[in-house]
Amino acid sequence: MTTTYDPHNPRYLDEADLRQELERVYDLCHGCRLCFNLCPSFPTLFDAVDRHDGDVAAMTTAEQDKVVDECYQCKLCYVKCPYVPPHEWDLDFPRLMMRANAVKHAKPGRPLAERAADQFLGRTDLLGTVSSAAAPVVNAITSKVGSLPRRVMEKTVGIHAERVLPPYARERFTTWFARRSAPGVESPRAEVAVFPTCFVEYMEPAIAKDLVAVYERNEIACSLPEGTRCCGAPWLHGGDVARFQRVARRNVSALAAEVRAGRDVVVAQPTCAYVIRKDYPIYAPGVDADLVAEHTFDASEYLVNEHRREGGGLSTDFPGEVVGSVAYHLACHLRAQNIGFKGRDLVQLTGAKVSMVERCSGIDGTWGYRAENYELARKVAKPLAREISAAAADAVCGDCHLANTAILQETGLRPLHPVQILARAYGLASEQR
Repeated sequence: MTTTYDPHNPRYLDEADLRQELERVYDLCHGCRLCFNLCPSFPTLFDAVDRHDGDVAAMTTAEQDKVVDECYQCKLCYVKCPYVPPHEWDLDFPRLMMRANAVKHAKPGRPLAERAADQFLGRTDLLGTVSSAAAPVVNAITSKVGSLPRRVMEKTVGIHAERVLPPYARERFTTWFARRSAPGVESPRAEVAVFPTCFVEYMEPAIAKDLVAVYERNEIACSLPEGTRCCGAPWLHGGDVARFQRVARRNVSALAAEVRAGRDVVVAQPTCAYVIRKDYPIYAPGVDADLVAEHTFDASEYLVNEHRREGGGLSTDFPGEVVGSVAYHLACHLRAQNIGFKGRDLVQLTGAKVSMVERCSGIDGTWGYRAENYELARKVAKPLAREISAAAADAVCGDCHLANTAILQETGLRPLHPVQILARAYGLASEQR
């Protein structure tokens, strides 16, 4: 048995070895049960063990695999589990689930629908480029949940017909950035490279536009790295390790050049920031990956750090629209990075009263988009919807565009990113300019 989460280990894709490791970890989890209410995987695991009177070794392959299938990589095990490395038991549940997905992906004979979903969700740049160019037509088709085209999509590419999908923008963020006439920052106190995640680039460029406006208002110059693409999270979560490694190496090379030029990297999507900081050093190890991870920041995190830095400080002159109360959703992939509540802290600078909502959206990467996970994902998101609605705040806010789309579906409320709250308070929001 190989207790390994290293994708470079020669036994990483050995299924027999994996099964033994699943048994070892499931036995440890069964003995602890601290995470009984963390995500669907654990109740499923404990119910299976209980059916076998506590004998983890009696679990069938199908029972083992159901636990894997219900893990949506929220990473909250790192927050709650007492046995994560460097503990002697070396229990890393999320990376074990990733290993299981990689073994599954490497096996021949996977269902066609599953392989189609992998390709559809993984090729974000290709899909985004085409869909942005034809945004009015694409949005007209995909916005009608339950429609015939959406049911066809479900059958062919595995995206549930009832799942609300974020619309595509007609103008991509990088196109806007290249065309903008703004002078930028004449004497910047800092410089950053904005990593335009696929959701911001193709679907919600207003987030990045407001990010740039807020950063430049505070004398932080923004540029775009050359040669980066989607962070590759859909490939990783789908188990396609080889393709993810190629993406990681390409992005690491481009981002390392930015860091060596004196710029930090800021990311407006928590999943992508997590991948760059935590996954790239594992799947594309080396000096460059470590350098990039060290200099990569969540967009709100960077601003709050700058505000608290000696000699720093953000502008707190807010002549624009300041909301009285905000319900702030703390995304799972932010919690797992252990950076504190920087989105909340940023919003509080405006004087808004902020209530925290720490519930999972049930999306987590692309898991919640897949047809087979839809009903369970909606069930996971119900507590989030209840807390958002109970807050009855003037605005809803969250750092994760994936989670924000789920919030929209569950509550009918459209959340803003924290930098958008700040941009509105400054009077700089993209719809105000």
